[in-house]
Amino acid sequence: MSEHPFPNSATPARWGADPLSAHAEAFARCLSNRGYAAWTTGYALRMLAALGVWLHHEGVEAADLDERTLEAFLCERYRTHCPHRDDRAVLALVVAFLRESGMVISKLDSPSLDESAALREAFRGHLTGQCNLAPSTVRTYLDTVERFLDWRFGAGALALATLCAEDVTGFMLEQARRYSAGHTQLIASGLRGFLRFLLQSGRIGADLGRYVPTPPRRQLAGLPKFMPAEDVERLLRCADRDDPHGRRDYAILMLLARLGLRAGEVAALRLEDLDWDAGELIVRGKAGRAERLPLPWEVGEAISRYLSEARPRCDERQVFLCLRAPRRGFRNGNAVGTIVRRALVRAGLHPAHWGAHLLRHSLATRLLREGASLLEIGELLRHRGLDTTRIYAKVDARTLGTLALPWPGGKA
Repeated sequence: MSEHPFPNSATPARWGADPLSAHAEAFARCLSNRGYAAWTTGYALRMLAALGVWLHHEGVEAADLDERTLEAFLCERYRTHCPHRDDRAVLALVVAFLRESGMVISKLDSPSLDESAALREAFRGHLTGQCNLAPSTVRTYLDTVERFLDWRFGAGALALATLCAEDVTGFMLEQARRYSAGHTQLIASGLRGFLRFLLQSGRIGADLGRYVPTPPRRQLAGLPKFMPAEDVERLLRCADRDDPHGRRDYAILMLLARLGLRAGEVAALRLEDLDWDAGELIVRGKAGRAERLPLPWEVGEAISRYLSEARPRCDERQVFLCLRAPRRGFRNGNAVGTIVRRALVRAGLHPAHWGAHLLRHSLATRLLREGASLLEIGELLRHRGLDTTRIYAKVDARTLGTLALPWPGGKA
């Protein structure tokens, strides 16, 4: 045993018989696969070595690691090493790897939850186990619950028995002032489901769900937000296709602009969804439906160039990845929306709506003005009914003009 149990070398053969040395090569492969730089990988390996030697020196099992043990390790390390600003971040990488490897089974795997978090986790289990809701819907409902509890109780204890109808209507009125009618409807559904869950689980004694108002949403009341075709082309041209990020973003913009995919559908796209032989794309949309769309040549070329020249080599199966470490697929459509907003800024465009859905609406509007029927547009956008597609008829001024009656006294 060396006097100072913190070796300077990351070579596993020089570590000795510590409990973590056998995992060094797997850890190095894991970091490399996730795109970490050589310096970060080397420093993380040295941290793994130091932790392993310290555990062996102190007689502590890796399975017993917890927050207190890690703090003790760092205190001992700083007796012989100067603190580095990345120490805790690198140590977090080490602990995450040990957790994924099944070596850490103590308190690090099951952090104590506060009362609000524990209640949300119970509601999550109800939504996924009994209601079988889609992950995106579950996330929306849980976000609503978190905001409602914070609005009603703040940092105090959850006195659920004191909830009343005024709390429900007051919260919903505030949400209606902040969000669109469509999003307010989602909030109402989430809150109603949560209040009924509280009733079923015996946490409250009255059915407060019946006091959740249903926000009015008049079908076809508004106009679809869209950009003119020339602005869409300007947006596509602004992507720097000589840069890895630009190639990725250009492929994403092409999927949105030419096929009208939703942001979540782009984020969920997997390598096996690209059928190059058939020239088709498998889109996994709402309610778990998987549908095939033709893959236009220019869209396929953009994706192919991204895959061959810009996408990092790793084990992830999602098509679109974060290009900075840690490399992983997009978790949801928020990243796609961010890419669209940044592209709009680069292109100097200022539309009324800044989300990824803007390009879906723009595609439908352009096709309609080029003579496509509502039925054809609905098939491309994968609408379940023609009623959803009818809103685009309101922007077809040429066709609507033929239906308008002449103004009295005006020219025929």
